[in-house]
Amino acid sequence: MTRSHDHVTVDLIILLVQSPGPAQPLAATMRYDRTDPFAVALDIHSSPTTVVTWTFARDLLQQGVYGPAGDGDIEIWPANLHGGPISLSLSGPTGKALFETPRRKVLTFLTHTYTVVPLGAESQNFDVDAFIAPLTGHDSVG
Repeated sequence: MTRSHDHVTVDLIILLVQSPGPAQPLAATMRYDRTDPFAVALDIHSSPTTVVTWTFARDLLQQGVYGPAGDGDIEIWPANLHGGPISLSLSGPTGKALFETPRRKVLTFLTHTYTVVPLGAESQNFDVDAFIAPLTGHDSVG
């Protein structure tokens, strides 16, 4: 895990749960950055040359550690309530995939993100002008 005053990253192995057949381990990286304080990114290395990135709400990940969270493209839940893995169901235009990731690494990752931007302080660290500028075709607002 790497952490600085403005970002956190953790490398992990996630399991692609396939039915029928054994789960397939995949390398992944979970990222958090102060400049996008509401979001977490999950980079899944589906092949040596292909990385698929999913971005979702940090609070969705936090809720999913303790109980079912999400509806639609991203759903997260604990595989069991006794410290087992976290399940992630990711849906997109080309299909749906079910992954499992180590609970302890997710909890440690989340704890470190709260040192970068405390839970509930996200809006204080969000630059609305920088977010809106590309949407309006302006370099900066003001």
